[in-house]
Amino acid sequence: MCLINFAYKSHPDYDLILAANRDEFFARPTKQADYWTDVPGLIAGKDLEQGGTWLGITQDGRFAALTNFREVREKQHERSRGELVLDFLNNNISSEEYLNKINEKRDEYLGFNLLCGSVDELYYYSNRQNGIERIEPGVHSVSNALLNTSWPKVERGKALVEETLKEDGNLVKRLLDGLTNDEKAEEQHLPQTGVGVELEKHLSPMFIKMEGYGTRCSTVITISKSRQVTFCERTYLPGHEGYEDRLFQFSVASKSGNENK
Repeated sequence: MCLINFAYKSHPDYDLILAANRDEFFARPTKQADYWTDVPGLIAGKDLEQGGTWLGITQDGRFAALTNFREVREKQHERSRGELVLDFLNNNISSEEYLNKINEKRDEYLGFNLLCGSVDELYYYSNRQNGIERIEPGVHSVSNALLNTSWPKVERGKALVEETLKEDGNLVKRLLDGLTNDEKAEEQHLPQTGVGVELEKHLSPMFIKMEGYGTRCSTVITISKSRQVTFCERTYLPGHEGYEDRLFQFSVASKSGNENK
């Protein structure tokens, strides 16, 4: 994932409302969101190159999502960051205990931001800063810098969530539609991460369109106060002229689910 916007315990009907975009090279093989046969109860997309995932949720309410930290650094033999999400969701370890273990091997990975937990306790960790942060109620966003770093796409993502929560109608549809905002930031507002002005500008929208690279899918997750979960992944077809939605709905309390595609 390259942009995760979420409202945590700040809505009268929902404990979590999340709207995220995954940006990736189009050539990287990926499986769309589905139930995993080898990890019972897990719903997530799959990176077929390394076997991990960028975002997922289990039927007992465990959740995790990842973004890369943008930095100019030569890749050597680092471990796949996608394993961080999968390992948390495939184990029964607490969020804090898991993140403490990850902190001990932080240098084995390139830069990342990781959200993990549940609606009861949600935590944030980056191997580019010290400390594990418990998420406080409110609207938050993380892209390819630290949590709530004021990049143009982060501010737009927060505004999208805040404005959507004030409106009536189909929450999931409005968030998915809003995630397609491809407005580039003005040069004076661009971050400086070392990749150059032109590339910074192409990477500045919430929805990225580049040759060979861009936003490949959007995901919206809602978890109501009664623990009803809706997970919708929208995968964009080549050229961004069409898309395919996958919808999953289940109750955390009952630990049972159904899917409509």
